[in-house]
Amino acid sequence: GQRETREPGPQRRSLQQHRGKGILIAIGVAAGLALSLPAGASESTLARIKQSGTIKLGYRENSIPFSFVADDKQPRGYSVDLCRIVADDLATQLKLPKLDVRWVAVTAQSRFEALKNGQIDLECGNTTQTLSRRAEFDFSVMTFVDGASLLFRKGEKPKSLDDIKGQRVAVVSGTTTEKVLDDMVGMAKLGVILLKVKDHDSALTALKDKAATAYAADRTVLVSTAMVRGEGQSFELSEVQFTYEPYGLTMLRDADFRLAVDRTLSRLYRSGEINPILKRWFEPFGDPGEVLKAMFLLNGLPE
Repeated sequence: GQRETREPGPQRRSLQQHRGKGILIAIGVAAGLALSLPAGASESTLARIKQSGTIKLGYRENSIPFSFVADDKQPRGYSVDLCRIVADDLATQLKLPKLDVRWVAVTAQSRFEALKNGQIDLECGNTTQTLSRRAEFDFSVMTFVDGASLLFRKGEKPKSLDDIKGQRVAVVSGTTTEKVLDDMVGMAKLGVILLKVKDHDSALTALKDKAATAYAADRTVLVSTAMVRGEGQSFELSEVQFTYEPYGLTMLRDADFRLAVDRTLSRLYRSGEINPILKRWFEPFGDPGEVLKAMFLLNGLPE
């Protein structure tokens, strides 16, 4: 009944040796990868902010009234105000005596790359939430609801969009408006030529200089850009609305950081503290519409 113990044969010994080498190689590769990762790559956004004592906020230079550079050369606007309050709340949540805010200028074209490469922690502009963007990034609860339309020079608004077939429409590249118009032109639903420009100032200039018949963007941006940068010229807004644009503050995918941002925004909506901020930036447009009021009500999540 005693079990016989035998030395492993040469073939088995060879397999064991190879297996052992394989484990050692795997451990070596894992260690090498860990060493090659940038410092803090696996850190959460909140941990990085707490450790550095700094939050990096991205802003747009001419997306009035959401995010722009004022005469004092400082970032201003509705989304900028929301981000300032988020930063104040984060300092309390993270038990920091002081949280430094570093403002970083981004464009419609560079905003997502700035998040990916760590230039900014949170983008404070008028970025539309889409399902394809949410595959790569996190968004806060909605901050505003808008829709794309067309701006024309005074007296030149057509009775029908068929009247501008073959004419140029200025649109900022890298925006959801550009994508929607590209699709509409591609499917022959809109027979215009798109003049793609770098920012909203350039689009308005193209309209004023008659390089374009119309300027396409979100309605609020069209009206505010025309009011502030129009230099006394008069414009008309089309009744047509092409898109549904639910804005949110944008960040890398990070559930804890998103929750911290949402906690601030929902508190503002629940408490009514959002109202003076709205009034500050949107008073020229009159009272908020019913859609916007409903958006604040639905996103005022309880604690």
